[in-house]
Amino acid sequence: MVSAIIVTYNRASFLPEAVESVLGQTYFQKNPQDWELLIVDDGSTDETPAIIQKYLADPRIRYLRTENKGVSAARNLGLARAKGNFIGFLDSDDLWLKDKIQVQMSYLRAFPEAMFCLTEEIWIRHGRRVNQAKKHKKYSGWVLDKVLPLCLLSLSSTLFRRQLFAEIGVFDEGLPVCEDYDLGLRIALRYPYHFISKPLIIKRGGHNDQLSRKYWGMDRWRIVALEKALKNELTEEQSRLIKAEIQRKCEILISGFEKRGKIAEAEHYRQIKEKNQF
Repeated sequence: MVSAIIVTYNRASFLPEAVESVLGQTYFQKNPQDWELLIVDDGSTDETPAIIQKYLADPRIRYLRTENKGVSAARNLGLARAKGNFIGFLDSDDLWLKDKIQVQMSYLRAFPEAMFCLTEEIWIRHGRRVNQAKKHKKYSGWVLDKVLPLCLLSLSSTLFRRQLFAEIGVFDEGLPVCEDYDLGLRIALRYPYHFISKPLIIKRGGHNDQLSRKYWGMDRWRIVALEKALKNELTEEQSRLIKAEIQRKCEILISGFEKRGKIAEAEHYRQIKEKNQF
C-alpha cells in the first residue's frame, strides 16, 4: 500500500487542488485498494475542516486534526498513523502530476535496493513558471557533498520505503525549519539518492506563509542539523566535509551579525566555527 500524507495549516485556498492531485493518480485508479490519503491539519483556523469534510465519505481518506505543533510534528503524526509500506508526502501548496506514483512505484520495484526516489520538479512562483537555479540541481548516487550547502530533498517529489524511517528516524520536531535538510542529510550519510529526471510535481511558491519567508537566517538551523550529524559514526571524509560546511555557514552568519552590531550572536558562531576545526 502507498500512503499519501498531506500536511496543511491555514491553506484552504490551496488544499482542494492538492487533494485532487492525489486522487487523480493513475496508480491509485489502477489499484483502488492499494492506497490511502491522510490529511493532517496542524490546527488550522480557516475553512480547512469544512473543505476536507466532503472527501471523508471515501474510507481511504482520513482526517487527522491536531493542535498547532509545526510541520515536523504533523508529518510524524501522519507517518505514525499511515498503514502503507510506501510513504509519499505532499505539501499542501504543491501538486502531484498524475503519473508521479506510477513512475516511482515502477522504479522502486525495479530497484529493490533503492530506499527512496525523488523526481524533477516544475516551479511556479506568483503564478508563473520559473527556472531553477543551478544550486538546486538534483543528483543520483552518494551525494553528501551536494546536500551540505542546502536542501536538495524535495519531500513532495519523493516516495520513500517506510523502512527508511525505521532506520534513520523521523522528522526532528525541534527544528522549526530545515527539517527536510536534516532528513536529507541523515539519508545521504547512509544511502545513495535515486533521482528520476522527469518532472512529476509542481512546486508553487512565492506566498507569504512559506516557512522560508517566516524564518530568516536558515543557516542557523542547518548548522544545528550538521552538528547533530557529527554525532554519528562517520568516515574521516564525511566528518571533514561536514565540518568544512559548518565553518562556511558560520562565516556567513558571523559576517551578517557583525554588520548588524549583534556582537554576542557573532561570537556564538565564532565559537562553533572554532570547535569544528579539522
